Amino acid sequence: MITASDVERKKYHNIWVVAELLSGKIQPVTFELIGAARELADTRKSDVWVVVLGLDINECPETLFAYGADIALLVDKAWLSGFVDELEAKIMERLIAKYKPETVICGATTRGRSLIPRVAVKTYSGLTADCTGLSIDSENGDLLQTRPAFGGNIMATIRCSNHRPQMATVRPRVMKLPEPDFSRRGKVIKEKTIVRDIEKLKQVLNIFHSTEASINLSDAQIIISGGRGMKGSKGFKLLKDFAKRLGGAAVGASRAAVDSGWIPYTHQVGQTGQTVQSRVYIACGISGQIQHLVGMQSCDLIVAIDKNPNTPMMQIADISVVGDLFKIIPELNKKITVL
Repeated sequence: MITASDVERKKYHNIWVVAELLSGKIQPVTFELIGAARELADTRKSDVWVVVLGLDINECPETLFAYGADIALLVDKAWLSGFVDELEAKIMERLIAKYKPETVICGATTRGRSLIPRVAVKTYSGLTADCTGLSIDSENGDLLQTRPAFGGNIMATIRCSNHRPQMATVRPRVMKLPEPDFSRRGKVIKEKTIVRDIEKLKQVLNIFHSTEASINLSDAQIIISGGRGMKGSKGFKLLKDFAKRLGGAAVGASRAAVDSGWIPYTHQVGQTGQTVQSRVYIACGISGQIQHLVGMQSCDLIVAIDKNPNTPMMQIADISVVGDLFKIIPELNKKITVL
């Protein structure tokens, strides 16, 4: 589907979001992407479609419409209850050929990173992975995709001018979750499957979920993160005690702390870890390299504690506390009543 002319490009319309399902439930990243797609579609005066592949998904359209979708494109089959990327890629290829979306976006999750590259190859489409920002050229519909490049040292804006559809995966918790409006209504399209859809090379035997479910940085309202300035695993015990006193806040970490073995990777925030969007983010002994900042800069309130007032983190923080964190945090602990 390489589009060499404006005539060909004009055959493609609308912004598609590929829904993220886990155990049959639509995940928050889908609603975040619908909000972003809504802004893109309004610029292009087009519609937001959400593609949902799964089992027993007939109840989901009302929620999708509430967050900004215009059309829910459903494929409901028992063999879609799990996730097999090659099967879903075949269905996506067929749906794209039939409806010709201008743009397809998906979460940069384990599922999205597995599915969308397959779809891009099958449809000869351009794909930008791990985006942290999206906008669109209102004149020609080129998607302007922002992502860290060269190890996070620069932020690059990429466009795919000669291919349709254009595709991007977006990191969870980067886009703001829109306010739902349950008075909104939309259209439901139910697509059937064909024999070719179920031809596969592999079989999923079981699905395992992380045993560290309690470390849910994505949903945390308060995150206390530590970096190289924590000086070791004992420093992170101090942060965990602090988090407990704040009512079960989550503990995060920079890559430097994780690479040093002071705390497991599941706590890592940043370009190669998790992207978070908490109400409060307290950075303790984190210098604030761009790789870390892209993972937490959308938090509502950023508090930084460090001896050095000139670090990037201290400069972007809403509240900067200059001093020895090993003296400051124990004093804060004394002032907070255990909840």
